[in-house]
Amino acid sequence: MSTAPRLTALDALHRSLGATMTDFAGWDMPLRYGSERDEHIAVRTKAGLFDLSHMGEITVTGPQAVELLDHALVGNISTVGVGRARYTMICQEDGGILDDLIVYRLGETEYMVVANASNAQIVLDALTGRAAGFDAEVRDDRDAYALIAVQGPESPGILKSITDADLDGLKYYAGLPGTVAGVPALIARTGYTGEDGFELFLKPEHAEGVWKALTEAGAPVGLIPCGLSCRDTLRLEAGMPLYGHELTTALTPFDAGLGRVVKFEKTTNDGRFVGREALEKAAERAETAPPRKLVGLVAEGRRVPRAGFSVVKDGVVIGEVTSGAPSPTLGKPIAMAYVDAAHAEPGTQGVGVDIRGTHEAYEVVALPFYKRQK
Repeated sequence: MSTAPRLTALDALHRSLGATMTDFAGWDMPLRYGSERDEHIAVRTKAGLFDLSHMGEITVTGPQAVELLDHALVGNISTVGVGRARYTMICQEDGGILDDLIVYRLGETEYMVVANASNAQIVLDALTGRAAGFDAEVRDDRDAYALIAVQGPESPGILKSITDADLDGLKYYAGLPGTVAGVPALIARTGYTGEDGFELFLKPEHAEGVWKALTEAGAPVGLIPCGLSCRDTLRLEAGMPLYGHELTTALTPFDAGLGRVVKFEKTTNDGRFVGREALEKAAERAETAPPRKLVGLVAEGRRVPRAGFSVVKDGVVIGEVTSGAPSPTLGKPIAMAYVDAAHAEPGTQGVGVDIRGTHEAYEVVALPFYKRQK
């Protein structure tokens, strides 16, 4: 039997805006409102408004909250100050990535872990299981929050006009409680677009009012509502991994070129954490003989590579595309792919992608494809 998709607090509003809806990880989500390209360019040049209420919020509280998180995750959570956030991962015992996460430290002994929609239950179950023996509580807060993001160069000005919070003092990867359009919110300077922007965690019943206030405040500077489709091309240009594409349980953080998130030097729990031994071996492998490396590919032609397509050189398969799309910013198709280390140097020519039997020419480039001017 199929279960009905979950609806966000903004569902009726999306439909009234004429959004094309799609099932994403069991949620009915807006894919686009109009043109994906226009939405993408709005975020790069002005601002875009996103409903991200499908993300999974998990609260961890208690005297040993940080010990639990240091044991359960690969990052060093004990060095995160109150009001700050950190990108990290949760791995299996064998080092495989269960999910990539952002952890916000909300108080002395209170943390919020934000998981990807498709993995929220897996992460919740893993944290709950790993909490045994720690004086800490793991709480499923997925229904307690709606999440709205405003992203793009105009986003600070837009948000400033409807909040009392000190946005100038809010650094990247920091979050502070404040009031937005008259209601309480956690205001985080985070995002998944490669642009400056904010993510607002609020009560579901306040979501519609805040969305409308942001829409009104942003109208004069070109803010438009944006769907998941342009969020994907924005994060691809910014070289940001997507779980299920660049990150899977078959890969360790070192395989994904993200070994920096693994902190072997953490001292809580005598330095022990889930997956440590496997990850030490993976780190060694990545140093001496990395199997494949994550690279960017830029097309010479117009055909778009998709996840799963083979990367070839001289008739031999040397890798696989993990994400591909036309890049509105570069004006040509781009892809991320894992390729054999021997062919991973930026500037490598003669690489092709097998698109339905023809080998289309690509150039290997360093990630990200796009970096905003600060």
